[in-house]
Amino acid sequence: MTALFTFPSTGIPSSERALLLAIDDVALPIRKNLCLYLSKPAIRPEPVLRPSPRESNAPDNCAAHFYGTVLQDQGRFRMWYYACHWGANPDWPPEMARQLAKYTDPLLIGPLCYAESDDGIAWQKPALGQVLFKGSRENNALALPHAVVACATVVKDEDDPDPTRRYKMVYEFFPDWTEPPIPENGNMPSIATAVSPDGLRWMVTGMPYAGEFVEHASLYRHDGRFVVNSQNIDMQIPGEGATPRGREGYARFSHDFDHWLDGHVDSFLLPEPRDPDQRGVNGAYDQVHLGVGAASFGMVCVGLYGRWHNAHFYDAFGDISCDQGLVVSNDGLHFREPVKGHIFIAREDSLATPVPGKHLNTVLCQANGILNVGKETRIYHGRWRNTGMKPEELPDYSAEVALATLPRDRWGALGLYPGVNKGWVWTAPFNVPDNASITLNAEGATGMRVEITDEQCRPISGFNGACGTDGLDCAVRWDGKPLAALAGETVRLRIIISRDESRLYALNLCR
Repeated sequence: MTALFTFPSTGIPSSERALLLAIDDVALPIRKNLCLYLSKPAIRPEPVLRPSPRESNAPDNCAAHFYGTVLQDQGRFRMWYYACHWGANPDWPPEMARQLAKYTDPLLIGPLCYAESDDGIAWQKPALGQVLFKGSRENNALALPHAVVACATVVKDEDDPDPTRRYKMVYEFFPDWTEPPIPENGNMPSIATAVSPDGLRWMVTGMPYAGEFVEHASLYRHDGRFVVNSQNIDMQIPGEGATPRGREGYARFSHDFDHWLDGHVDSFLLPEPRDPDQRGVNGAYDQVHLGVGAASFGMVCVGLYGRWHNAHFYDAFGDISCDQGLVVSNDGLHFREPVKGHIFIAREDSLATPVPGKHLNTVLCQANGILNVGKETRIYHGRWRNTGMKPEELPDYSAEVALATLPRDRWGALGLYPGVNKGWVWTAPFNVPDNASITLNAEGATGMRVEITDEQCRPISGFNGACGTDGLDCAVRWDGKPLAALAGETVRLRIIISRDESRLYALNLCR
């Protein structure tokens, strides 16, 4: 008997559970008379986390940036994010103060901060006592050896036998720009890795890409790899013919979190202009901001990328805005859009808190913010007011954490073309483990049937099944026979839809 679901023709990793999403055309590759209907998430207009009051001495009295993480952990919700504050902290120790020596603007990036919540909606900022900040340790800042930091991406690694490494973090640090550069820091913003027994007390373990620009959206574990998905905005990764590129999405990975591959994967790229003079970071065309903010659901990754509507980097930076597009991946490295160019969360639908009398563009940011909570998929994301980069434009700058929701796993659905009365979709072939079962995530499930065939699409007697009531887990009945009766066989499923109102969002294969 086989113990896991495996999809031998696709390279999809094996798992005890398999989530086959309607948006995944590798898991559900063959379709007849069905098209994709992408969902529109519900968005809370009010942020779930705001920056602290400007008149306070809190480290986030300017911005609470969700270049960060939300985990449901130990019976509560936990958030890591990065702060911006007004005015330098005079209490940094000498080494960290030296890192800030070049910064003359009143707005300063960092430190990383922590918040927690009972419900994921109302958040508290506990006093951690780790960092002396403007005369007080009554703040939620995390102690790290770098003063200028961003992108707090965290995973909880239940498989690590060492409890001191149970939580793992990748964050971005900014060098102090000394000349010559300090060898271990390099001269480009890059990433550092850290581990923790509790998610609060962190020990830095490495800076695997020091000297390479790496600004990342997410850290996730998929198919045995720890993956950092990031953007690059300079000529370190040129395009075809060594031409300049703007922001694009790249992945880097490690199998053990200590040894990182020296190289990258082109994870998600948008087209570059044909005109060489328009390419590069300053080109006024849509680019991929921060890479992909992805989450692994066992056999599939779902993510968002920032569709950055670029302008000139400095003079017209305030004209830039950013929406979010939807992407999916089976290997966790290479992502694709279910519908090319589709905006999944538009900035107009998740506006940063406005400044009365002013029009300021919203930039949406994705990170480690996608998680299933009961019957709901939550999409925590950031939104910041883009005031531009010039000193006189800074006073209205701010950032906050927002929340969008969907019914669980309902990113998009397959439904009939208008005017037809029957259509179907085939799964990729998979090996059936013992004790296997299947449910559908569907609306109008009574208008669906599920057939089981062999790998060559030939029906198997006794497995022409009907579906039960609507819902996130609609049971399928095959004349009293369980799917487990085919344990050890390689099969396909064909889901037949015969009602206009029926929508298939996902299949859940379990054991």
